[in-house]
Amino acid sequence: MKMKHNKKRNTGFLYEVIIRELTKAMVEGDKDRKSSIIKIVKENFKGNTLLAKDLDLYKAVLETRNVDIYTAEKIIFQSRTQKMSINHKKLFEEQTILVDTINKEINSNAFNTFVPNYKSLATVFQIFHPKTRTKNRVLLEKQMIESMTGGINEEKELMKPIDNLTYKTFVKKFNEKYSESLLSEQKNLLNKYVTSFADNGLELKFYLSEEIPRLYSKVNESLAHAAIESDSDMTSKTNQVLEILKVTSTRQVDNSLVRDILNIQSLAEELD
Repeated sequence: MKMKHNKKRNTGFLYEVIIRELTKAMVEGDKDRKSSIIKIVKENFKGNTLLAKDLDLYKAVLETRNVDIYTAEKIIFQSRTQKMSINHKKLFEEQTILVDTINKEINSNAFNTFVPNYKSLATVFQIFHPKTRTKNRVLLEKQMIESMTGGINEEKELMKPIDNLTYKTFVKKFNEKYSESLLSEQKNLLNKYVTSFADNGLELKFYLSEEIPRLYSKVNESLAHAAIESDSDMTSKTNQVLEILKVTSTRQVDNSLVRDILNIQSLAEELD
């Protein structure tokens, strides 16, 4: 019998829910709510909290890609071993406080938020859980190892660390496409993206919490420009850009999202 997944005891899920609520707040331009959520993230996932340590273990498994089977097995084994060494009573207490904070200060419906990598988060939760039956654990680990060793991930869900070569290639292709040097805000975005693995992507997400509302405001204001207002095709395309910005809270931070933001940054500069 498969063990039931308790998402409110899944630290990875709790973190993703909060980040998506943060993105919603920034798109809606709710500065007070955004500041409140950022404070919650910093208090719970930075420093020596058990939540931060637990999240690191989830990410150690979920963010690993293109390694050999031995390495994947080793990462899962070491992560599960470290998970067992965490004081579960204290972790439970921290999770309880965080769940209560989400209910009271963010949104009691936040736990129903769509999280793209929910299935993988649930898989890691069950791999880590001491009451998961041996056969089920082995099958779940096999599934995760296939993903970690380069198997196709149907959800395209994970924000994986990128090395300097990948970063340079990414910037080069972008420059070639637009035949211009990157804007300062584009360089800032790319720098935060390439270093996002160092802090669980917090700095990148905080940057986006400021940048996306700025872009939304800039593009939205352009609808009042005479050249756009009088052209139904341009109006339609501008609204499409606004829709892209609105749904960022449901998207994983990956190359595709970063590329979209880079394009919109160029558009915003042209509108100026």
